[in-house]
Parts: sequence; C-alpha cells; structure tokens
Amino acid sequence: MTFIEWFIYFIIYSIVGYVAEVIFVSIQSKKIVNRGFLCGPILPIYGLGAIAMILLLRRYTHDYIALFVFGALIASILEYFIGFALEKIFHNKWWDYSDCKYNLNGRICLSNTILFGLGSVALLEIMHPFFSKYVLRLGSKSLIIIFIVLSALLVLDTIYSCIVAYNLRSRLIIVEELKKEKISKLPNILQARISKRVKGLKLYPGRLVKAFPYIAHKYKKEFAIMGKLRKNKNKSKK
Repeated sequence: MTFIEWFIYFIIYSIVGYVAEVIFVSIQSKKIVNRGFLCGPILPIYGLGAIAMILLLRRYTHDYIALFVFGALIASILEYFIGFALEKIFHNKWWDYSDCKYNLNGRICLSNTILFGLGSVALLEIMHPFFSKYVLRLGSKSLIIIFIVLSALLVLDTIYSCIVAYNLRSRLIIVEELKKEKISKLPNILQARISKRVKGLKLYPGRLVKAFPYIAHKYKKEFAIMGKLRKNKNKSKK
C-alpha cells in the first residue's frame, strides 16, 4: 500500500478509537465527555496502534489467540511509552490507572490490556477487511485530495492543541511552585499569586481538563481559582 493509503487508515482508526473512547468514558462518567488531546474527533494513539497491528500481525489472520496476545502486547507497550512521553513533555499524567488492579506505574493496566487484545482481533478480522474494501476502490486523485485535506486539518489541530497543552503545562508548573511555597491553604494569597503568575497566559485549556478527569481532580482547587479569575477578567473587558 502507498503512504497515502496508510495515512487514511491511520485517520480512520483514530476516529474509531475516539468514538469508542468517548462512549466508554461517557458511560462511566454518566455524561458526554469529549476525550482526546486534539480538538477534532480523533485519537492518534489508536491510529498508531492499529497501523502497528496491521503491519506486524497480518500473518496471524484467523489465529485468534495470537492476535489477542500480540495485539494486547503491542497496544500496551504503545500506551505505556506514549503516556511516559506526554508526562515528560507536558509536565503531567494525562491518564492514571493507579487505582486499577495490576497496573504498571499507572500508565497501563490489565483490564485495558485485555480490551486491547479483543480490539486487535476485531481490527484484523472485521474492521480492516471492511474499511480496506472501500479505501482500495478510491482512485488516485480522490486519495490525493483526501490526503491533502486530512493532513492539513491534522497539522493545524496538532499545532493549536500543542499550544493549549503547553499553556496547561505552564499553569501546572505554576501550581506546583506555589504549593511548595506552602500557601495553598491560604485562598486569598493563593488567588493573588495565581492571578499574577497567569496574567500572560492567554489560552485557558478547559477542554483538556474536562477530557482528562485525573488532571481536574488533582488540581481541582487551583483550577477553580483560575477559572474564577478568567471569568472576572472577561467580565471586566465587557
């Protein structure tokens, strides 16, 4: 297959993963949760995982046990190292499975690994044969047009989302520094310090905080103060 075809598969499975994640988390939270690092309906980690499985596991088609075991292993390794990378780059955990049984550093857990294994079987036996049937019917011109549009949207979304995430990272660093000053239990002083420190930060990453409840729970008090300051600032502008 050509690079363009692989890219389209990457987008397809990133969207499928997004839909599955939103449904699963929304059922748990009993409300609609817009998951994902990017603003668009796409979770690249699922796209990367799907491409890796298709490339590495095609020889095991119809061998359900091999697909389950190797698929679970590939997806878990990918989730672990992407989680580790995001923590180092953006100064915070985006997900934490520390409360789940049989987890590894809170980045992966047994229940997710089992779901990944089942997903790999569904991917190779059902989803990929279905989607590839339609992708392979597309002409070269159609593939190029789709590639240009999707890649442009993905690049723009990634740039914007990284700016927002770095803004969140800056806020988290500020909160950690303020906590070290032992003033977190003094609301008025904390509010004054936060107001001064976040003055130059233009984007408030509310969507990311809602998308990753672990962050919102860990810094609930501090984000409440930041949200209040932001509302007051907007009111004063009006």
